[in-house]
Amino acid sequence: MDNILKKHFDRFMEKGGLPPELRKTELKECKLFDDKDKLETWRNNRKGIRYEDENGNVLCGAVDNILIRNNKLIVLDYKTRGFPLKEDTHEYYQDQMDIYNFLLRKNGYITEEHAYLLFYYPDKINETGEVLFNTELKRIKINIKNGEDIFVKGLKLLEKECPKEKCEWCGGVKNEI
Repeated sequence: MDNILKKHFDRFMEKGGLPPELRKTELKECKLFDDKDKLETWRNNRKGIRYEDENGNVLCGAVDNILIRNNKLIVLDYKTRGFPLKEDTHEYYQDQMDIYNFLLRKNGYITEEHAYLLFYYPDKINETGEVLFNTELKRIKINIKNGEDIFVKGLKLLEKECPKEKCEWCGGVKNEI
């Protein structure tokens, strides 16, 4: 679904427009980021938006899409699920949105103070077998400091030695040579 949605959005980006699921939302005044080469890199799981600190530690994140409004970038992430959203569903993606915005800012981009999650979930199946989806757009306030804190905490975790008895990451199994 992720690749299908990216291709769907790219067709509209190439025409300078927005897909129908965004045209009647608060994003109707935005445009899709149209630097295809940069977007392709930023979407790539092996490259992504990359930040390297002064010690050579690297953090990367691969976005789904980027919108532009008033020369500011806005992260747009697609989410698919099998059922409608709960009231707090979007909150589970806070860290992800914070990290993407942290990375963009570390690369010198100005971002809005929020990002968007566009959820797709099935509505019905037509007689022809086509599956129709509902969409729900959720605005999520970003916290750059949280994105930076996650990076720093990750580095601190990597610097620690794995405990011999029980490790939350490897289930207590320590490889012995």
